[in-house]
Parts: sequence; C-alpha cells; structure tokens
Amino acid sequence: MRIIVIGNGMVGHKFVEALMAAEHQGPRAKGPLQVTVLGEESRAAYDRVQLSSFFTGTTADGLSLVAPGYYDADHPTGTTSLRLNARVARVDAASHTVYLVDGTALPYDKLVLATGSYPFVPPIPGKDAGDCFVYRTIDDLEAMQACGARSRVGVVIGGGLLGLECAKALRDMGLQTHVVEFAPRLMAAQLDEAGARMLRSKIEALGVTVHTGKQTQSIDALDVSDGMDATSGGGDGTPRRRMMFADGSALDTDMIVFSAGIRPRDELGRQAGLKMGARGGVAIDDQCRTSDADIYAVGECAAWQDRVYGLVAPGYQMARVAAAHLHALAAEVDDASHLDATQMMAFTGADMSTKLKLLGVDVASIGDAQAATPGARSYQYSDERREVYKKIVVSACGRFLEGAILVGDTAEYGTLLQMMLNRIALPEAPEWLILPTADGAPAVAGIGVDALPDSAQVCSCNDVSKGAICAAVRAGATSIGAVKSACKAGTTCGGCVPLTTQVMKAEMKRLGLEVNNHLCEHFPFSRQQLYHIVRVEGIRTFSTLLARHGKGLGCDICKPTAASIFASCWNDFVLQRDHAPLQDSNDYYLANIQRDGTYSVVPRMAGGEVTPDGLIAVGQVAKRYGLYTKITGGQRVDLFGARVEQLPLIWEELIAAGFESGHAYGKSLRTVKSCVGSTWCRFGVGDSVGLAIELENRYKGLRAPHKIKFGVSGCTRECAEAQGKDIGVIATERGWNLYVCGNGGMKPRHAELLASDLDKETLIRYIDRVLMFYVKTGDRLQRTSVWRDNLEGGLPYLVDVVVNDSLGIGAELEAQMAHVVDTYECEWRKAVTDPETRKRFRHFVNSDAADDRVLFVEERGQIRPANEAERAAHPTAVQDEEPSDNALVGDGM
Repeated sequence: MRIIVIGNGMVGHKFVEALMAAEHQGPRAKGPLQVTVLGEESRAAYDRVQLSSFFTGTTADGLSLVAPGYYDADHPTGTTSLRLNARVARVDAASHTVYLVDGTALPYDKLVLATGSYPFVPPIPGKDAGDCFVYRTIDDLEAMQACGARSRVGVVIGGGLLGLECAKALRDMGLQTHVVEFAPRLMAAQLDEAGARMLRSKIEALGVTVHTGKQTQSIDALDVSDGMDATSGGGDGTPRRRMMFADGSALDTDMIVFSAGIRPRDELGRQAGLKMGARGGVAIDDQCRTSDADIYAVGECAAWQDRVYGLVAPGYQMARVAAAHLHALAAEVDDASHLDATQMMAFTGADMSTKLKLLGVDVASIGDAQAATPGARSYQYSDERREVYKKIVVSACGRFLEGAILVGDTAEYGTLLQMMLNRIALPEAPEWLILPTADGAPAVAGIGVDALPDSAQVCSCNDVSKGAICAAVRAGATSIGAVKSACKAGTTCGGCVPLTTQVMKAEMKRLGLEVNNHLCEHFPFSRQQLYHIVRVEGIRTFSTLLARHGKGLGCDICKPTAASIFASCWNDFVLQRDHAPLQDSNDYYLANIQRDGTYSVVPRMAGGEVTPDGLIAVGQVAKRYGLYTKITGGQRVDLFGARVEQLPLIWEELIAAGFESGHAYGKSLRTVKSCVGSTWCRFGVGDSVGLAIELENRYKGLRAPHKIKFGVSGCTRECAEAQGKDIGVIATERGWNLYVCGNGGMKPRHAELLASDLDKETLIRYIDRVLMFYVKTGDRLQRTSVWRDNLEGGLPYLVDVVVNDSLGIGAELEAQMAHVVDTYECEWRKAVTDPETRKRFRHFVNSDAADDRVLFVEERGQIRPANEAERAAHPTAVQDEEPSDNALVGDGM
C-alpha cells in the first residue's frame, strides 16, 4: 500500500510513528507499507508546543521530534521517506495523484492530510509591514529574534494560550512586552472573569503590560524623526509602529506579533472537492476518513462533527486512529464491521482540559470551566495575597464534577481531571477539594487510584490508560522510569507523572510486591534514606553504619554506595584505611581498568584549557611509558596502557607538571566542556571558557550517585552541547541560562531549562542546590536524567526546591557544597605522597616485580595494548619493560 502524508508537523509525524510502530495493536498489514511524507518546511517535525524555549537557548535540533535516520530506516511494518521543501499544489482525488508545485506527480493508494493550521491575522491596515510577525514556525522565530535584537518594545496581538506563550518569548528576548486582547479578559475560552483577573495580576507583576478590550484599527509607520526621541526607537533607526485602537488610544512599538488564533489549512481538501466542516476544516468520521474513502485527515486541518481541535493530544489520538484503520485495510479487512472493539480504534472527540505554565504562572482549565451545563453550580476559592484562584463546577444533582479552573496553584489538576473524566462521585462537601487547611495544603488529598477504572486515561499525550500502566507493572516495570519506557506514560509533557506513580505503586501492592527500594539484603533502606542516616548521625565508617543499621558483612552493592555517601558528606580520602576496602576496582586504583588489565590515566584539564607546557609534559609521559593517547569527548587527553605499578610514577610526573586527578574513574564530576566563548568567537556573548574553568575547579571531586558532566556554551549556537549534559549553561545577552538533567549517553535526554538570565553568583548558587539535592535524594548508580524522570512533581517541583526554596533547605544545601569545595584534595597527590597508599599499587602481592607479559600492537602510528583476539593469535609474545619492535603484532600495522 502506497501512503502519502502531506504535512510533517507534530501530528503528521505521530501518524507515521503509529503506522510504523512494532507494538501496533490489531490487524497487521500483510505486506510492507510504503510511506512518503511531504513537508513544506526545510526541517523535519519539531515540538511546536515548546517553541518559546527557542528564545532561552534551545536549538532547532533540540526541538526536533525525529531521531537521526528515522525516515531512511526500515521499520517493522514498512518503509518511510521524507521530502522537505515539498509544497503541494493540488490533489487529484479521481486519479489518486498528488502534484507538487515543481510539477512532480506522486501516485497514492491512501492519502493522509496533516496540514495543520495557519495563524489568523486580522485584516488590519499595516499588518504586512516587515516588523510584523506570526508565531508558528522556527523560521518565524528566527525572524522575530533578528528583529528583537534591534528592538526595545514588542507587542503581541492576542491574549489566548498562544498569545501568552508568545509574550513569554518577547520577554525572554529582553523586550518591554505588551499583550493586546480584543476580548474583555485574557484566555476568554478557558477562564472565567475572576480567574482571568488573577492571571492578569500575576502576569503584570512580572512586567508584562496587558491591554484588554482593545480593537486595533491600524498599524502605522512612525519614523523616529516625527517628533520622537530617536533613542526610544529601534537601535538602528528602524521606524517604530503606532497601533491605533478603536477607542482613540494608541500604543507605540518596535515589533508586533500576531497570535490571535488559528485557522485550519484545508485548502487542499477544498480543492479536491472534499466535504468541509461548518466552520472550516476537512470533515472526518470516527476513523478519520474524509468524504473520499481513500483520503484521511488528522490534526488541526480536520473537523470532527464540525469541531476543530487545536491541542496536540486530540491530534495524536486522530493519528493513532487513522494508523490503526489503515493497518486494518492493509490486512484486507475492508469493512470496520469485521473488526471487534479491540482491533478497531475510533475518534469520538477529545477532552480539551489543559494545564500550562504561562509566563511562569500555573494555569489549568478542566471540562466545563464556564459552567455552561444546565443547572450547574460552582464553588470558588480566591486568595489575593498568594494570588491563587480555584473554582469547581458541579452537576445540578451535586454528585459529579463538570469542570474546574485553577490559577496560581494547579496541584489538584490530576485529581479533578480524573473525577470529571470518569464520573467519580464527589464527596458530600465538594468545596473541600479546593479549600486549603491552615498550613496551606489541600484539605482533601484526592481520590484513591483504586476508584479509577482500567479504561481511565492517565496520559492524554500518548493515550495511556490505567490498565496499560498496570499491565506494564505486571510485566516487570516497577519504577517510574521503567513504566515510562514500557508504555510511554509521562514521556511527553510530564504532567501525568504523579498519577502514573500512584497507579504503579497501587498495582505493585495489589500484586504483593514490596513497594520499597531497599539498597540490598544488608540494609533495609534506600540510598536516600542511608544518606540521611549518615548525615544526621555523623557516621564516618562502614563498620559503624553496619553495626547500627545493617546486618551481615556487606556486599559489592552496599559497600561502594556507602563509600560514595561518605565521600559526598565528609570528603575524606577514599583510600584511607577505613574506606579503601569499600571501593570498586576503579576507585581502588584511582584509574579506569581496561579490558586488557591495564589502566587509563586522565589528568584534569579544566574547561578543556591546557598550556603548551602542559601538553608537552603529557606527551613526554606518554612517550616514556609507551601510552596510547586520545582526546576525549570532554576535551582532555586520555592515556591508555599503564600498568598498575606505573600509575604512581606517571602521576608523580603529571603532578610535577601542574596536573591534578581528572576523576575519570569516579562517580563524580568528570568534565566541563566549553566552546571558545567571547574570548575568541565573534558570536560569543559570554566567557564560556572562564566560567567552565571556574565551575570545574569548584565541583571537582564531588562524589555523587553517578558521574556528572557539564557543558558551557558562550552563545545559543551551543557548540559545547550543554543541553545534553547533567548541568548545562548557555550565555545570553542578559546572563546565563541553566539547564539540568540532560544526558548524551545510552538513553539520550534533552536537558530542561531550570532558570534563565542569571548572574554568575545566582547561577552557582542554583547549581550548588541542584547537585546537592541530587546527591541527597538520588538512587544508587542513578544518572541525573533518570533521577529527574523519577522525581515526583517533575521539573516544576525541582524548580520550586532550587529556585523558590520551597523546602527551606537552600542554605543547608549550599553549606554542604561549600564543605566539599573547601575540603577538596587531589586524590592522586595524596596517594603518591603517602607510603602506605603507594603499597597498593603493586601487581604482585608478594613482589615489587612488574608483569612484563603485556602485548602491544601498532595502530595509526601509536602503540597500544593488544586486545583478546590479538593476544590469542600470538600466545607466546612477551613485552619487555618498554615497548620494543619485537613485541609488535603484525607487519607494519
């Protein structure tokens, strides 16, 4: 079956993923599906929901939804290809042909319209000026960014969801920001008057000026010479604009962005003669088929029962439904009546409830928020001091929840949404669902997950039900990270993670599984609990910890964990008599053991900076000891092939040359990667090298649950790849943006913006708090990315703890980090100067002799130890103290 998809936005790409997925449920195509995707933009699908993050340092690649090579790979159900810059001119439904503007004709068996929507621009005179924009694509954002660089004032026309997102973008660019809305209140479709008033108050407190009830009649060019101070206009003399309103008032600005709603891009459907919705959009049935049985429509270009859905979750559901139906047809099931309910999905509308953070303000709207249901009654709670507004709408009988509004505090969103979606009976006094107690906590914690049916949708982004989560738990997923991997719940917006966690734990209890994360059989505590025990009781040795809180002799799980905790808390030398037996092999020898039994040596080169004399010293050491050298991904030199008895000798020379331990062997800070920054790069706006060196020297030696990597970029071009690091810092013209919990390893995870426009002092304070909170609460061998995925409350909770100090532990975390910084000592300097420690670095327990049976090979001009296969091929080869020609494998390798 040849399938053409017109549109490679979020929904179009989701359709392709659903069609190609190995885990597709229901009938399978009998032959391979051949999918051709036509995207009119120059880049593949990206996350439009997160567009505003582009102005805080996220790159276009960071927004991408398409894994490299995805459209060129073979998939379980067929093949895909993507053509970019491919604009469609028309669809000939009679001949089943799609024609591109360049004249190319593409035949299809089935066609999917995923053309999305376009921004509505009111017919205002002057709207087509060069400094007027829409907020839709990355190209739009790049144009806005260029204009914003020479502007001081920016205006958004539109006070809905997209308008407020756009206002955040202008504010992030450092512009004096205004929002102009025709309606009498913000977010008129989602909020009532009281909620909108509270939202406006919070937004204006952030420095954004809001104008409601304003109808723009014209946008006039206003040259700075027209009686105005030129310094108040664009920095390059660009004429400002004057917005004239119907009430006679005016507003002067440098740039204008239209965000006044969207309209479905249905022109191809109209031209093809397809039936349209009453208010636009290509009409579809429950299987997302149009009036032509061979053409489907999904997303914002589609109208189901005359309604167009402007959120991504309904579009994703349409994509899954259309994919399932096409699979059924490709399996030669040509009539939906031949399929039972488990084989055929249907789109039957979608809940438009949503929870957002707009300009830093938490806002949620659920169901019938406007109380339009006949006989509906409402309960409202307003706290003007804390700027919190909550409202629930209940049915006429008082038994069921119809809708809700939450502004300033959305903690009850998950509970209220499930009560509304699943018609769960309200308590006798439903007002207590939103009323706080004296300590500010909700009076009613919520509903038990047992009350939810298995069909209850927990994750709307990925259509994951409670039943699917329970099935994942039964299959062995007993951590929130494992559940995410198994069924994708919580992997898109993350808003459902708390409820997903509750469902997971409830199912584990039902199965008789112990809901704990005990470290091992010797300690009935998690790593986090053990950390608190060590910290509170001041325990400094494993024997004391075991005697007080454990049993047995310990094992290779609890011993290294305890060693890491002791180092994090007290920063004692890891090879002192009490601690050395606890270390794993790498920490025991302060070096990474390689597969041939030799070790690597990695001197620290903070921020990637090294002097010529330092490079010469490293080269001399490598030549003297016959070591293989390589530049690492963290911008330093790795020396391979050192024997254990050589390590102290090598490090004596490196320390004499000014180097320190690089901690490449420890679960600790590894490297802080940097670009060349403003010192050398013409695009740099911040001294990334200087900051990287300062950060690496501050946090070197910090022991943690797992290794930590930093990146510091001097501008948003992101040459240091900071957004793929545990801690990422990006320079902007207004300060530093801080990203956290990224990971470029086996399971890559994009870092998330924790705070923006920070001065250096605040940046370092926040990093102190993030790292010590991770050290305090992380599980054994848990990377920051996995820690973040398992953190109940997600990023908003982490922001509250770090930025808002919601737990009141900020000063404590900073003091603990200060202790680590102040007590730092190079472990290798300590090791080579301590005679007792040096005794550990012997190959034979009863002799100081070296092991001379090490085989070397030549590779690309260097000598390295042979691997297992090379040694097996030359079992009699012997290596002397120094490499020599007669020990080399091969003839001129």
